[in-house]
Amino acid sequence: MRNYAYILFLMMLFSAPLSIVAQNSTSSPYSRFGLGELNDNVPGALRAMGGVGTGMRDKRVINPSQPASFSVVDSTTFMFDLGLSAMWSNYGDATGTRNKANGNLEYLTMQMPFFWKYIGFSVGVLPYSQVGYDLTDSVKNVPHRYSKTYSGQGGITQVYGGLSFNIVNWVALGASVYYMFGNTVNNRVLTFSETTLSSVSQTTTLRVSDVRFRYGAQFFHTFAEKHSVVLGATFENKSKFNAKLTTLETVTSDTIPLGDNEYDLPMMYSVGASYTYANRLTIGADYTMTDWSNALYKSEKGALRSRMKISVGAEYCHNPYGKRYIERMPFRLGMNISDSYVKSITAKDFSVSLGVGFPLRNVATVINTSLEYGHRGTTGVLQENYLRLTINASISENWFFKRRL
Repeated sequence: MRNYAYILFLMMLFSAPLSIVAQNSTSSPYSRFGLGELNDNVPGALRAMGGVGTGMRDKRVINPSQPASFSVVDSTTFMFDLGLSAMWSNYGDATGTRNKANGNLEYLTMQMPFFWKYIGFSVGVLPYSQVGYDLTDSVKNVPHRYSKTYSGQGGITQVYGGLSFNIVNWVALGASVYYMFGNTVNNRVLTFSETTLSSVSQTTTLRVSDVRFRYGAQFFHTFAEKHSVVLGATFENKSKFNAKLTTLETVTSDTIPLGDNEYDLPMMYSVGASYTYANRLTIGADYTMTDWSNALYKSEKGALRSRMKISVGAEYCHNPYGKRYIERMPFRLGMNISDSYVKSITAKDFSVSLGVGFPLRNVATVINTSLEYGHRGTTGVLQENYLRLTINASISENWFFKRRL
């Protein structure tokens, strides 16, 4: 069993650089704006529950969205979580429809007890945002026919480390530090049909390197042995964001630094709650607000708008210790609705999800799958329908257990 864990651990270590370099897992035109398409960093098991996380406290799940949850880990358990995703998207606008597909190794997280059983530690690699799109707009009913091409790639990655401890038997506090790095590249090309006119292109690159903090708290209690309640909250303070924007134009072949631009990371808070009955049925709900409207973007306050997200979800497992395999399988479903932080995008993002876990025999490992259908945009302008499949391996091993001779 120990050899099995070592092999998986080495696989994850070698996979980590892939999750850092090849993190792009979107083809959405909406990733063209702002810092790209944002990631809420909930693990695969909780994505199937609509993305709830603030009020979730489960010793089987590493939950990087809530630092206070790390202390739920068993005192003898070392945990890993490796997530992959694949996405199929259909985009429609005034010119027609098109389909895109992409996938990637998405995240890697680990969790373990630290110092004693009331303190938990977690570390991992997560995406913060992704950029990936390719659009062409042709104009013919003018004296000079031309086409505009927009493309982009890249993203911002974050490496985090978090610590959580129980101050009493029903209160946990936690904090995570994130090192953010990476770059996003946006290209614009104007091409004329006449050979006498030269095309013009512009490439804008945003390079990021900074640190931010997240704080979390959870209050939990079990009543009459069967009823468990968790209340949670997280908070991130507004802070300056170390980002440098440059643009390269083919007309002058010069790189023009835009060093006067300033950026902020927004203030964010979330509240959530979950209820569990007899270790079988769990119901959770979250509310998250990210105050982008008061954060500087290209030295302008109010260039973006605040983002709200509401998530609800449920999980049912008939008997986690049952003899029949289907009794030990967790079944999940959920939904969420959110705003875009980009002002020009007024339509909300709505998604529904479902999933199932497949526990492996004789080892404390579960293969979780989730399938999410989402819709955003406006018919006739730009709308997107997507189907996202996430598969993650949640592995738990008793590395710190001392055997008696």
